[in-house]
Amino acid sequence: MVTRLLLLLGLLGGGRVLAREEPGKMDAVWAAVKKAEDNRLAVIARTILGKDAGNQWFYFPSKDEPCTPGKYGIAFEDVQFATADGVQLHAWFLAAAKGRNAKGTVVFSHGNTGSLGYYLGLVDWLVRDGYQILMYDYRGFGKSAGSPTREGLVVDAEAAFAYAATRRDVAKGNIISFAHSLGGATSIVALCRKPVPGLRAVITDSAFASYQGMAAAVAGDLGRNLVTDELAPQDVVAKLPVPLLMIHGTADAVVPIAQGHQLYAAANEHKTFFEVVGGRHFDSLCRNNGEYRKKTLAWLGQFAN
Repeated sequence: MVTRLLLLLGLLGGGRVLAREEPGKMDAVWAAVKKAEDNRLAVIARTILGKDAGNQWFYFPSKDEPCTPGKYGIAFEDVQFATADGVQLHAWFLAAAKGRNAKGTVVFSHGNTGSLGYYLGLVDWLVRDGYQILMYDYRGFGKSAGSPTREGLVVDAEAAFAYAATRRDVAKGNIISFAHSLGGATSIVALCRKPVPGLRAVITDSAFASYQGMAAAVAGDLGRNLVTDELAPQDVVAKLPVPLLMIHGTADAVVPIAQGHQLYAAANEHKTFFEVVGGRHFDSLCRNNGEYRKKTLAWLGQFAN
């Protein structure tokens, strides 16, 4: 048990570097931890590290900027805005494609790794179809100030929607939330906690239902015992006041599709679930001859001006 405890402490303390630089070894470490069935290990780890020691494992920010929208010929504005607790966030406001009247404004909440530049490929197709995009970095990610926490990211999402509402070039009555992975969990809680005037629809890609459920999927009962489940989207998703479209790849090894089904089951009746056959965590968009884009745009067409 001592060996497994040391392994776990090393995992929580320095595993982020290993996860980024040597993901194959990280998978092997998680597999070893997941096999640990001894509840005493979780008790000791929680005593040393605290009951929410695993919560920070959901965040892998980076400060680099691999590219900007300008690299792909997309007109954009570099912006900053402050959260309710005074943290300065960095964002890009992408204009709709030249010659297109904006159909609506999409507020995009990204996943748990990297920074804005890594997610352009998830939104550029919406620009081409005539949507404006506000995409932002959470606290501690990219050029945003602060450090990530679960509550902090919800506050960040609330601030992004509030900022969008202040812009004169935003269609106030046609705001759409689009989010990937962790962004889905964060934005759903934000939208249920602080209603957004003009919100017309919510779209998630590879979202999960429960933080503890995700921890258990990665590290078994030990993982579940080191993570808390406050602000889990499954607890509030039924309060969404607008239609929900959930997209999930059947081969997603990061967020199992079972998590998507669990979140969908908790939502109210105004919902649609689209399974991307063979889709993984980041590539559902480019599979099956653009089926993702076509179905999503058709669904959005119900709400576009």
